[in-house]
Amino acid sequence: MTEHARIHPSAIIHADAQLHASVEVGPYAVIGQHVRIGAGSRIGAHCVIDGVTSLGQNNTIHPHASIGGPPQDKKYAGELTELVIGSGNTIREFTTINTGTTQGGGKTCVGDDNWIMAYAHIAHDCMVGSNTVIANSVALAGHVHVDDWAIIGGLTGVHQFTRIGAHAMIGFSSHVSQDVLPFVLAGGNPFAVRGLNIEGLRRRGFNGNQISTLKTAYRLVFREGYTLQQACEQLQDLQSRVVQGDGWEDIMTVLSFVQQAERGIAR
Repeated sequence: MTEHARIHPSAIIHADAQLHASVEVGPYAVIGQHVRIGAGSRIGAHCVIDGVTSLGQNNTIHPHASIGGPPQDKKYAGELTELVIGSGNTIREFTTINTGTTQGGGKTCVGDDNWIMAYAHIAHDCMVGSNTVIANSVALAGHVHVDDWAIIGGLTGVHQFTRIGAHAMIGFSSHVSQDVLPFVLAGGNPFAVRGLNIEGLRRRGFNGNQISTLKTAYRLVFREGYTLQQACEQLQDLQSRVVQGDGWEDIMTVLSFVQQAERGIAR
């Protein structure tokens, strides 16, 4: 443990934990033996960070979060599985993020610059990208993948092994049990895709040609009555007529996502 880290006297830090000298640790926090915390990170009061857990730089963990606890999986038998969290994340009060399981690759991952709100749960073997928003009381079951820039509304539950595509936006109090295509708006219970996330794409710098191409792709998948296989063929044809910078890469993102679907695509 780095001697110069700013640690409240009531915090309990294992002697083998590795904290950068600039890390702040609040009152009554508990940090375990195999934890590493990068420069500029702040750990709030009463936080527990345990397991084989690494945090990058400039993360802010608010009070009472539980990070790196063992997976909530009956098959777990005490193996040293991992949790890897990137840099620039805000993790609010009472959030829980578990380490992985050997059956799921042994690692839970959270990327950079995510905004994870109070009472959220990220279960074992989840893969969360960067720049996401995971709102209050969202529950991600084991093995869920959330791609970059996705937004998940509060009180939403996401079934295990489900994927949420990049730039998708999930509405409040939704029940997600199938993969959610990139770039769409979806929500409700029963869950359904409602449209394209046009405002979100504009805010992230997508140009008019990109959005026009994605509107066409959306119609092919959701409005023309095609099977998924037929929709993929139509998307490939569309891609052949689009130049790079006008949505070619975005069609590739959609195609790749559909082709990897195992739980089906929410439509």
